[in-house]
Amino acid sequence: MPWSNQSGGGGPWKGGGNNGGPWGGGGGNSGGPWGSGPNRGGGGTPPDLEELLKRTQDRMKTVLPGGGGGRLGAAGVLIVAAVVAIGWLATGFYVVEQSEVGVELVLGEVENQTPPGLNYNWPYPIGEVFTPEVELQRETTVGTVESVSSAGVVRARDVQEESLMLTGDENIVDVGFKVLWRIKNTRDGINDYLFNIQEPAATVKAVAESAMREVVGGSNIDAILTENRVSIQNDVATLMQTTLDAYRAGIEIAEVQMQRVDPPAQVIDAFRDVQAARADQERIRNQAEAYANQIVPEARGKAAQVLEAANAYKEQTIAEATGQSQRFTKIYEQYRNAPDVTRERIYLETLEKVLGTNNKIIIDSQTSGSGVLPFLPLNDLNGRSAAPAARTGGN
Repeated sequence: MPWSNQSGGGGPWKGGGNNGGPWGGGGGNSGGPWGSGPNRGGGGTPPDLEELLKRTQDRMKTVLPGGGGGRLGAAGVLIVAAVVAIGWLATGFYVVEQSEVGVELVLGEVENQTPPGLNYNWPYPIGEVFTPEVELQRETTVGTVESVSSAGVVRARDVQEESLMLTGDENIVDVGFKVLWRIKNTRDGINDYLFNIQEPAATVKAVAESAMREVVGGSNIDAILTENRVSIQNDVATLMQTTLDAYRAGIEIAEVQMQRVDPPAQVIDAFRDVQAARADQERIRNQAEAYANQIVPEARGKAAQVLEAANAYKEQTIAEATGQSQRFTKIYEQYRNAPDVTRERIYLETLEKVLGTNNKIIIDSQTSGSGVLPFLPLNDLNGRSAAPAARTGGN
């Protein structure tokens, strides 16, 4: 035997006196890794394997039921080992909720993604399971901290270290906003979310603050406070998504909502006065433009009317002059042919024009009395009788 008695003591755990070996007792320094320390003295006896097994069996009897013999003790060990193994294997069952996805790891590597329901994977430490909520929409707030008082009242407090930002025209603006985000519901997105970043909420908050500062830094304060909020929100969401994709964070940005955009509290009153003055200026400018839009077309219309009337008068005068000259030429030609007849005719036509529009009184010197000859205005009577006839026919 390798542990046979030899002069000077033998074996790897040499003991001194009468107590050599790793399992032996006795005074002095007993040897062996489980003793009180190796004995550097003389020789000793080798360990008894049968005695070692007997002592182990005796100790197991105090723990296992049905002790009494070596065979029963070994059966008890097997039973306990089987029960422990079954219990360990049973811990591999897990439940995935409806809004979750199960991610199974075996020896630290992703093996499978499981749907909602009861599933099984190797128990710890061989296997491990993560169940992230992929359908849950999370919310991260920047620039504001909400606290609940003892009475249950929710109060919001500004965090100026996060909310104060510098605009493109070198003004300071106080911006509070929140980001709605969720886990990308893809295999790679879920794995990236679980294993590429340690604190997703803190990462989203840092990226959101950085993106908002970049977008606000490229805009003027008037546009930020008035009509440009929607485009700023869209630009921030796009920039955040690009950054998170570069990080392979497995996060999808749903929406960015600007909740508060104000000047700093120290100058907000003066800034509101400036904004009111600008609003008045814009209102007066709009009124002036509306008045100009009303007056200018009217003036242009009147000018065009006068111009058209002048052109018409010009054409009329030219046409009348041309006609008069042609008429005079024609009359002159007839006058050269028959001067007496033409002169008489001109005289009669002139009297017709002059006397045709005047009231007529005819005096006959040969009649007795006053000499006034009664005159019946047939033309006037005919005109008056024609007017009622026309009205009657119209009805």
